[in-house]
Amino acid sequence: MSWFVTPAQLRRRGVVGMNARNGEFIAEHNPRRRFPLVDDKLLTKRLAQAAGVAVPELYGEIRTHHDIRQLQQILEGHGDFVIKPVHGSGGNGIIVIEGRQNHRFRRSSGRLMRLEDIEHHISNILSGAYSLGGQPDVAMIEQRIRFSDVFESISHQGVPDIRLIVYRGCPAMAMVRLPTRQSDGKANLHQGAIGAGVDLVTGVTTDGVWFQERIKQHPDTGAAVAGHAIPHWSQQLELAARCQELTGLDYLGVDIILDRDRGPLLLELNARPGLAIQIANLAGLYPRTRAIEQWLATQPEPPPASRRARWFEEHAVKNL
Repeated sequence: MSWFVTPAQLRRRGVVGMNARNGEFIAEHNPRRRFPLVDDKLLTKRLAQAAGVAVPELYGEIRTHHDIRQLQQILEGHGDFVIKPVHGSGGNGIIVIEGRQNHRFRRSSGRLMRLEDIEHHISNILSGAYSLGGQPDVAMIEQRIRFSDVFESISHQGVPDIRLIVYRGCPAMAMVRLPTRQSDGKANLHQGAIGAGVDLVTGVTTDGVWFQERIKQHPDTGAAVAGHAIPHWSQQLELAARCQELTGLDYLGVDIILDRDRGPLLLELNARPGLAIQIANLAGLYPRTRAIEQWLATQPEPPPASRRARWFEEHAVKNL
């Protein structure tokens, strides 16, 4: 896909633009009253647990500045952990601690932090430094994922995740977000992570996009980005399909992380997923959403998540 194309060419390729995403997908398919179910990470986690969907373990939460004094007690017995703002976005405000060293905490970047430094960071979270709209927030402390070694050669320090776009309960497109030195170990494209397309049928990665550049190799490791088979792919497709029932949202970003011991875990959900996934896959969303509409129209009753996860096996769609 050329970076310099006309609007008409983009339409012919089935590329969804920002206006179409906001008007046709979010406004029409996502009732605003349901946004809190995904904007609040604690609420999302509890919904998932109630439905039997695996999530990273929650160690504790801090809601007020007074509660910060409980931090040391929450961290007892946990050599590694992750701190997140409950209403954060774009990976901002997340701290990943990989271990301890002489009463200090070692981040994924290698930087050491004192307990006082972490307390100060949590204070910033509570004050809304990383939340949507700058509103007062809550800090959550949860399990650090020990990611599957399938991504070890194409990830720098941090933990990669899988983003799936789910349309009307059916997986429509997927990519793997791979941390780089530039992204400081975070799987966030805007901060410099790689987005590698994923073949929806096989679960094998394709080439990636890094900022505005198509790439074949990871800039830090030199390893080829394409050709990596993602484990538990069918399980991940079904997990993503089930998230529509959790939230009642028909256009949904589902972020999954692969723990080497527990397998696929739901990381978070997004009611306003971005569109860079189309660039990572060199494909537009429209042909897939239209194919999903056509398939659903042939069903006498709403299919269960297990069938929606593999809808393309019953629908003649080329070049998924």
